[in-house]
Amino acid sequence: MNGTGKAPERRGRKARRTRDTLARSAFDLVVERGLRSVTVEEIAQAADVDRRTFSRYFPNKEAAVLDTVRGDGERINRALRERPLAEPPLTAYRRAVTDWLDDPEAEPWHKRPRFFDLLVMAEEEPTLYAAFHHIRVDAQEESVAILAERLGVDPRQDLRPAVAVAAGAGALLAAQTAWVRGGRPAALPDFVAHAFDALSVHLLDSRQDGPAPHSTTTQGSTS
Repeated sequence: MNGTGKAPERRGRKARRTRDTLARSAFDLVVERGLRSVTVEEIAQAADVDRRTFSRYFPNKEAAVLDTVRGDGERINRALRERPLAEPPLTAYRRAVTDWLDDPEAEPWHKRPRFFDLLVMAEEEPTLYAAFHHIRVDAQEESVAILAERLGVDPRQDLRPAVAVAAGAGALLAAQTAWVRGGRPAALPDFVAHAFDALSVHLLDSRQDGPAPHSTTTQGSTS
């Protein structure tokens, strides 16, 4: 029975290796040459498999090159599950993102070689950006389910989990966009902290005088 039990485990490891090899080949080729200059057949050949094998793992080259991003969503959600139950939902989400950024084994975006270049490319390639958005939505749906379970509520009736995730994921997206457009590959943690700090009463209080914390706006004097 032990031998029988090990066979599916070996097949699972082999499948994981094949998927990882395809994803790495897609990433390397696309970052090196550009999305439109790379075919699925070339990705399969670089991974030493055929076109049919590629199709068992990925529907298209965009999904393959962004497979690592799906793993990042899973890492953030795993960290979210491990946050103390006493933390408010948005705080738990923010700290899960911070845990991911601080985990050297997770190889977060700002420490992953050439990942910054891929996100710059995604800004200019509609199909790559759309695939990235689809992966984000999947991760956010899982985050909502995790927060709903933490709160003991039905997310179809209680909107707090969805609102917390929408706010937190929006802050992360804003940080990512500013990071990519800012041209400073090592600065992602600073942008994330800035974005989450912006989720405060200052965004809701129209009576606030002067620029918000961290604002780059300067007030000029009037005569």
